[in-house]
Amino acid sequence: MQPKILIIGTGGTIAGMADDAEKPGQYRAAQLSIAALLAGVSGIETAAAGPLDAVQIAQIDSKDMNDEVWHVLLKTCDAAMRDETVRAVVITHGTDTLEETAWFLHCVLGRLAKPVVLTCAMRPANALMPDGPQNLKDAVAAAAALDADGQPLLREVVAVTGGGELHSARWLQKLHPHRLLAFSSGEQGPLGWVDGTTVRLRHGYAPQAADTAGDYSGSAWLAALPAPASTPWPWVEIVTSHAGVRPGMVEALQAQGLDGLVVATTGNGTVHEVLLDAMARARQQGLPVWRSSRCSDGLISDAVLPGVADLDKDLAVALTPYKCRVSLQLALVQAKAKV
Repeated sequence: MQPKILIIGTGGTIAGMADDAEKPGQYRAAQLSIAALLAGVSGIETAAAGPLDAVQIAQIDSKDMNDEVWHVLLKTCDAAMRDETVRAVVITHGTDTLEETAWFLHCVLGRLAKPVVLTCAMRPANALMPDGPQNLKDAVAAAAALDADGQPLLREVVAVTGGGELHSARWLQKLHPHRLLAFSSGEQGPLGWVDGTTVRLRHGYAPQAADTAGDYSGSAWLAALPAPASTPWPWVEIVTSHAGVRPGMVEALQAQGLDGLVVATTGNGTVHEVLLDAMARARQQGLPVWRSSRCSDGLISDAVLPGVADLDKDLAVALTPYKCRVSLQLALVQAKAKV
């Protein structure tokens, strides 16, 4: 039997329902099952070029995404990567934290054995013109795409976000609260586009992400990351440097048991003088503190992709503050578990 594409449902607007189809901005997220969503997508079997299967692991508004759902998602993806009857994974997700989940999966899965494609919607499923069905169909087409050698075309975690746009987890950002084309990869641009059942890549090929040059790592991370209900994952928060910032915030978080801190800086990595002293004291007390620019485009000049060896450094990170928070959380786990 031909291997299947596994579709994992987590909820989100794509599964939402509005009380009035003509007012799609007023809706409840995560109302329809993944099975119901698939039943409403015409031609999805053709896009898959093979069998489909579906599993519901959560049913939440993605603004409420949490470590528990991420743990189950990793467990499900890892099982799929090791299952010979599965050839690719598609994940339906809300738009609010799509970029964070994509980056989490990018970090923990490492070099992919099979495509992992996330997708979403800006309108609920019963809007007069919902975007979810086309996005889901495009995501399945992207997951099914093969290169000239008959191998999976996509080599990193990606997201199909609207208009057929295909974005790398590294650069993906939600930039607009309600437009259908709400996502961007900033100066990098989309990785490619889905056109019917054809995937067109901007550079003609899908480059392997530089930070996933090693082996598949999903199983190792699954062993290292405990079930959050029994053993909470490291607590990392984001503090923003802004005009009028007042002292005491960093100290207050430390007093509550904070494990790591990301400072969303102004401009090219600059920080308000009120925060500078607090950051220095926190580092002296052993709290990891990383910096990430709050600017939506561009990176701090000396920014790098972080790792576990950087926990004690005054590091400028080449990620958004939200993805930086994920990387710091994982680095703290790695320091203990030696993934």
